[in-house]
Amino acid sequence: MSRTVLSGGRVFDGTGSPIAAADVVLSEGRIIDVGTGLDGDEQVDVSGLTLLPGFFDCHVHVMFSGIDLVRRLQRPFSYQFFQAACNLAATLDCGITSVRDAGGADLGVQRAVADGLVDGPRLQIAISALSQTGGHGDGWLPSGLTTSLMSPHPGRPAGLVDGPEEMRKRVREIIRAGANVIKVHTSGGVLSPRDSPKHAQFRPDELAVLMAEATAAGLPVMAHAQATDGIKNAVRAGVRSIEHGIYLDDEAIDMMLRAGTWLVPTLVAPHAVLRAASEGSQLPEGVLAKAQEVVAAHTAAFARAVAAGIKVAMGTDSGVGPHGTNLDELPLMAAGGLTPAQVLTATTKSAAELLQVADETGTIMPGKRADIVVLAGDPFDLANIKGNIRAVYSGGARVRG
Repeated sequence: MSRTVLSGGRVFDGTGSPIAAADVVLSEGRIIDVGTGLDGDEQVDVSGLTLLPGFFDCHVHVMFSGIDLVRRLQRPFSYQFFQAACNLAATLDCGITSVRDAGGADLGVQRAVADGLVDGPRLQIAISALSQTGGHGDGWLPSGLTTSLMSPHPGRPAGLVDGPEEMRKRVREIIRAGANVIKVHTSGGVLSPRDSPKHAQFRPDELAVLMAEATAAGLPVMAHAQATDGIKNAVRAGVRSIEHGIYLDDEAIDMMLRAGTWLVPTLVAPHAVLRAASEGSQLPEGVLAKAQEVVAAHTAAFARAVAAGIKVAMGTDSGVGPHGTNLDELPLMAAGGLTPAQVLTATTKSAAELLQVADETGTIMPGKRADIVVLAGDPFDLANIKGNIRAVYSGGARVRG
């Protein structure tokens, strides 16, 4: 059993312990020892560098490559899969070794990564995001065309659904297709052309059926929830995480605290929409105005959630913005009140807890999967963290650096 020792560096292990000098020994894809003065069959000198657990992004869309409507409509159907391979590789460049795809990627994409056909982070997949007619996932336009980013295909059931019984069948179809998590839109959003991020979507009876089917299959539920009432309806229904949370109020925060609901803020997402528009992307009417409107509310809501002690995991909505810029989320989280150490914990240990894989990864401890990021410079210099990456290990294999 060959042993590789990363020697002479410092370790941020993700457990809350301070950064300390330590060697880390890897063998057969696992961390088998952490301490000082350790040896192995192969030694990798990481003197002056810091080792961190592999990063997570809990909200990506690897099948999306920007939001320009005209450009998307002109791409052949299969083009998205080749773009996804590039997107996955760009995500791994950020030291992100695990992601939760919030809609778009199907079982074939997940298996291609797992089998080594495609270079990328480990994937959990939602496959299709559930939306009511006229909701956030309904891309209908007055012309009769659609802007949907998740058009159905044999591996991706349609996400548009109305009424409890239709909801029941559709959730079962998504589970059959291989989903690891169920994604639902309980409010409008910024990119959807015919709704408002301030309006709740789906009624309690529809959400109750969704939760019953997900629970029966042992799957968690993530809710795109921007509207105040949409957040509260999702929490009442029992979802595991609120995505975005733009219009959180004090009551919603209290409800999340009592229920133990997670927040995945994706603070960078509306900024990405504004940036795309400034660079000439063609967007549906009203999208730019909504993006401009939500930025201040989003920032303020996140700061209140942090102050209240809500559990936070890092997510970006990458695909709306460019893949490979995922770590731009980290300084925004710090600006919202998290310390740099808390931001890194939200990107490692806490994210692993949300995704229910903390027994496997998220911290640098013996027995865990050897997912490791090797950083130069100050690990708390969040604005420059991507440029400071010197190596990335996934399952003990050095995949970058």
